[in-house]
Amino acid sequence: MPIRLIVAEDSYLIREGLGLLISNDVDLDLIASVGSLPDLEAAVEVHRPDVLLTDIRMPPTGTDEGIRAAEHLATGHPGLGVVVLSQYLEPDYALRLFDGGARGRAYLLKERVGNLGQLRHAIEEVARGGSVLDPQVVDALVVAQQGRATVLDRLTVREAEILALLAQGRSNRAISQALHLSERAVEKHITSIFSKLDLPAESTEVHRRVRAVLAYLSATDGGATWPVGG
Repeated sequence: MPIRLIVAEDSYLIREGLGLLISNDVDLDLIASVGSLPDLEAAVEVHRPDVLLTDIRMPPTGTDEGIRAAEHLATGHPGLGVVVLSQYLEPDYALRLFDGGARGRAYLLKERVGNLGQLRHAIEEVARGGSVLDPQVVDALVVAQQGRATVLDRLTVREAEILALLAQGRSNRAISQALHLSERAVEKHITSIFSKLDLPAESTEVHRRVRAVLAYLSATDGGATWPVGG
């Protein structure tokens, strides 16, 4: 059965372009296309989609409507996957999107919409409760937080190194090559990181990786801690 989608984007051209991309994929079904937050909220109530693909900024204020929609829908529609698209690198919005839990949430730069493979991957991941964070946003977060980390006090030096590489989007194999470790050793360190950061074992591997990265990045902002629920 196709994934049922609503697109929320105030730019007519981008909205139509997304519609054309989605219409060419038999596994995706665009059921509504809207251009403002009130229309988004109404469309979700009427159509009950599997996934919402939304811009961050749209009427009525042109500021953070997409993020506010995701926050609101997390309560009223907890099973709804949300893919947020951003025109610019805005790490604070990414952290805010995942603040209530990473499950069923993705944050991508708008430049990704031209690549249906990447866009479809994000849509499919959030539809099944997974998480996706654009690697460029991760890079920006890492740069912004360098030298300020305190949440890593629970980790060994090696674990902190591995978590920093995870934050760069590297695979286990790439980490093993960078640190001259076996992949099995990297897996053991990552399991230990998950445990020390209190990430629930019942979550998927991708979900836990995203949560670990965001724990590392967000907890350095004023000493805040990352929630483990949700």
